[in-house]
This record gives sequence, structure tokens and C-alpha cells, in this order.
Amino acid sequence: MDREAFNRFCATFPAAEHVVQWGNSDVWKAGGKLFAVCGWADGRDAFTFKAGDIAFEVLQERPGVRPAPYLASRGMKWLQQFNDNGLTDAELKEQITLSYQMVTAGLSKRKRAELGIPDPQPGPDGR
Repeated sequence: MDREAFNRFCATFPAAEHVVQWGNSDVWKAGGKLFAVCGWADGRDAFTFKAGDIAFEVLQERPGVRPAPYLASRGMKWLQQFNDNGLTDAELKEQITLSYQMVTAGLSKRKRAELGIPDPQPGPDGR
């Protein structure tokens, strides 16, 4: 995935907001909450997303994926794909989708309704 494809994909989420900050990074938020970032690592696009507990542990073992600089160093479970050896485009899209869902699930029901964000769907365990 390149930066242009990343931005097109992130723009498809309800209430997704794009800002450019942090040294020309493309930053995506929903309801004011960060869900994905495309910045640079060693002169290449690097994609950062929030991860669940298991994904955080498992995916950081993959080549080209690491705990996200700054965010993970503060105890948050964010990962960064920093080179092409990481996730496939489909896997990266899946992780960005999950990041969006985790972030928007934390918004109040009222805020989600105001923004047109669907209520979270229960997972396989009913939660």
C-alpha cells in the first residue's frame, strides 16, 4: 500500500477526519480520536494503527512490523508497518479497520449517533 491508497482507504470510514501534522504525516481520526497514521520511517511510508492485545503481541514478531514509536513507548498498543516485508495490503486494511472499530467503540453512543458511526458489533464472545 502506498500513501495515496492509504488515504483513499481511511476516507471510506464514517466520520473519518484527515489532518496533516507531525512532520507532514497523514493523520486519520474519528470523533477526534486517532485511528491511523501514515508517516515516514527511513525515507519510506510507515503505517501506524491501534492493535488489540493479541494482535499487538503476534504482529510485532513479523518482519517489517514493530511497536509504534512514541505511542507504544507510552504503554499504548499501537503498531507500525515500516517496510514492505510487513503485512499484505489486505492485512493492513484489516488492521486499520479494526483500529477504527476499537477507537469508535470508545465513543459514547450519543457521539457515534451524531457522527453517523454504527454501533459496535459484538465479537464472537458476545462482547
